Amino acid sequence: MAKADGGRLTTHVLDTASGLPAAGLKIALYRIIGNSHRKIHEAVTNADGRCDAPLLEGKTFQAGQYELVFFAGDYLRTTGAALPDPPFLDQIPIRFGMAEARHYHVPLLLSPYGYSTYRGS
Repeated sequence: MAKADGGRLTTHVLDTASGLPAAGLKIALYRIIGNSHRKIHEAVTNADGRCDAPLLEGKTFQAGQYELVFFAGDYLRTTGAALPDPPFLDQIPIRFGMAEARHYHVPLLLSPYGYSTYRGS
């Protein structure tokens, strides 16, 4: 897998139930090689629902398979949302591939009972 010095990975999370950015949501990034998952980064969203820096960029960016895990249950509990025990959504994994040295933006739109994602810009 070729290294790519020009790529970067970013994300942000919007709480669609409240209409606000999801501040304080923990995110873990894993690199996937075969059956192996290796955690390579962890971040928490800021007041704008974004990470303060790209999750990968420059020399740390490599083409390949990745997984973002959003700790939605922990975040939703802090908002006071009425959640069952266990919550319907707790940890949300999003697995994706990055094939070239470009900007990959993987946002999450979140509510207690659903989520969506897409490749943003």
